Amino acid sequence: MNKKQIRSLRRVLIEWYDANHRDLPWRRTCDPYCIWVSEVMLQQTQVNTVIPYYHKFLQHFGKLEHLARADLQEVLKAWEGLGYYARARNLHRAAGMVLKEHHGVIPDRWEDFRKLAGVGDYIAAAVLSLAFGKPYPVVDGNVKRVLARLNTIKEPVSGKLKKKSILPSG
Repeated sequence: MNKKQIRSLRRVLIEWYDANHRDLPWRRTCDPYCIWVSEVMLQQTQVNTVIPYYHKFLQHFGKLEHLARADLQEVLKAWEGLGYYARARNLHRAAGMVLKEHHGVIPDRWEDFRKLAGVGDYIAAAVLSLAFGKPYPVVDGNVKRVLARLNTIKEPVSGKLKKKSILPSG
């Protein structure tokens, strides 16, 4: 694609998003903590399932400091029903890391955020781009499928788009 085609595609995708996106609570904030919580909850869990848990969790742990200082059992109780409890344990541990190592300020640098417990490339890209406006691509299966269609790739996309070629390295 040339630059003109890329600009045109970008415009079409943004127009589609503006007309069709769902109004979700984590899209109404730039708070990195709230965005981070939503991204962790959304791993392997449907959006409609996450919404009430997101609200309930933030009622209990409205700030990173509350989560970091909470007893793990209290965190797991608030997570109850979402499954994949390692996500909650890692989020709790990572909140403690932020409190201790970053004085309670969620890091806005790839290298620092990526070192937190349970944070992989996808969550790092999502939080850093959505909360801090950093230019990191958030590439999930849907994005891969769109890119495959644009590039007329007929094979399954799972192995076609290598993370290393599109995501920043440490």
